[in-house]
Amino acid sequence: MEFLADYAGFLLKLLSVALVIGFLLVMLSSGKRKSQPGSLSVVKLNERYDAMKEELDRQLLDKKTLKNIEKEKKKKEKAEKKSQKKSSNNPEEESKKRLYVLDFDGDIKASAVESMREEITAVLSVAKPQDEVVVRLESGGGVVHGYGLAASQLQRIREANIPLTICVDKVAASGGYMMACVADKIIAAPFAILGSIGVVAQIPNVHRLLDKSLIDVELHTAGKYKRTLTMLGENTDEGREKFKQDLEDTHGLFKRFVSTQRPQLDIEGIATGDTWYGSEALENKLIDQVMTSDAYLVSHYDAAEVIQVVYKQPKGVAERLGLSFFSALEQKAVSWIGRLTQTRGY
Repeated sequence: MEFLADYAGFLLKLLSVALVIGFLLVMLSSGKRKSQPGSLSVVKLNERYDAMKEELDRQLLDKKTLKNIEKEKKKKEKAEKKSQKKSSNNPEEESKKRLYVLDFDGDIKASAVESMREEITAVLSVAKPQDEVVVRLESGGGVVHGYGLAASQLQRIREANIPLTICVDKVAASGGYMMACVADKIIAAPFAILGSIGVVAQIPNVHRLLDKSLIDVELHTAGKYKRTLTMLGENTDEGREKFKQDLEDTHGLFKRFVSTQRPQLDIEGIATGDTWYGSEALENKLIDQVMTSDAYLVSHYDAAEVIQVVYKQPKGVAERLGLSFFSALEQKAVSWIGRLTQTRGY
């Protein structure tokens, strides 16, 4: 029993050391990650689609049919090469349209904006007015400044006179919809959730618990409204009213932004914080078409080059060493702290 007790103590010490080392590595990686350049990858979705179709043809069709399909394919490729050659000899002739596909999977901090800003910069360096940018957007919203920046990044595409289409397969609510409304065209799946044009804020307060434990918390500010509500101190009615007024001001800013981007909306009627499914969203003019992103892209495979652009952020030390547990722990901790302490969020 004494041996087992000593062994258990040793394991606890070893685990403690591992946790400390892992925490230090995570902190080190977050500090160095920003200084390292990321990488841009380009995937031609037409080729992926054609490869899947050809594989199914090989599995399902007879040899004679396959031979005819192959003959037609070679004929088409020859015609395309001839067209490309003609286009290269005549620079004034418009080349084949391109669809640049970006993905935005938003969390509470809109962290994906860091990759999206690089992707947009890359696309705008080569895109032409006849091209189109398609953003597959999924987000339930988050902090105001994060989603405000994300919407501003999308506005860069509009300002460059490149058509912008937002596709929503699952959810674009609150800050997610603020991003979506920037687009020339919003497409959503039948059961995608859209709307939630409102502002929410929450902050826990443990003052009474500290007061019972005879623990005092001192808060010193310069400026009457530097801190309206606190987690630890006693909140006042004046502070609450100022906090509520800030929320109303932010909501007003949100409504003005959406109504500017989509003037066809009855902004007072839909800016209640409520949400709608795709079909209902179309009736309320929140979107322009009911369709999945897959169907939209497939409809363009014949007439355009469909290109997925992905910017990958550099991996930190913890990720490179395979310490995914600590990276996940860090992300989860930041997410929960954000949910508990956020003051204003779309």
